[in-house]
Amino acid sequence: MTGLLASFDYVDSTVDAIEELRESGLKAITAYTPYPEHMIEEALGYDQSPVRVFTLVGGMSGAAAGFALASFTSLDWPLITGGKPILSMPTYVIIAFELAILFGVLSTLIGMFINSRLPYVKPMIVYDPEFSAGRFGLYVTTSEDRIGEARRILESHEPVEIRENPEGVAHAS
Repeated sequence: MTGLLASFDYVDSTVDAIEELRESGLKAITAYTPYPEHMIEEALGYDQSPVRVFTLVGGMSGAAAGFALASFTSLDWPLITGGKPILSMPTYVIIAFELAILFGVLSTLIGMFINSRLPYVKPMIVYDPEFSAGRFGLYVTTSEDRIGEARRILESHEPVEIRENPEGVAHAS
């Protein structure tokens, strides 16, 4: 597997290159941007983050755990006061709300770490300080027989620079 690193000055050129690379079947594309750019995310095919599902499931589990904790506690140590029922749901709302918040936050953190693949223990394959200073970068990983096609597509969008870099070899600037 070989990779090509291309630097672009303009976001439009970067987006067009990504779209053409994806249309030709090259899907292993990594984009580097100096700031978050929604057009690049759309071109790469990113959908909505699944972290919100983790939050929903965690919050609902926390609320259920809060109601269960309060209910089982009341059943184990019944305290009958003023003729009120042993299981009185309105008083359990507070603990259910607090546990919903706690479980929701913890599951959001877990979901974020899972979906962002943190901690990332492998070293970064390529890095160019220009990507933090205003340029946009694309790193395309492909097999040896398709490297010419990837280079042709990248060159058609007028990059500032294209470098060939074998996968696993860190780039030193």
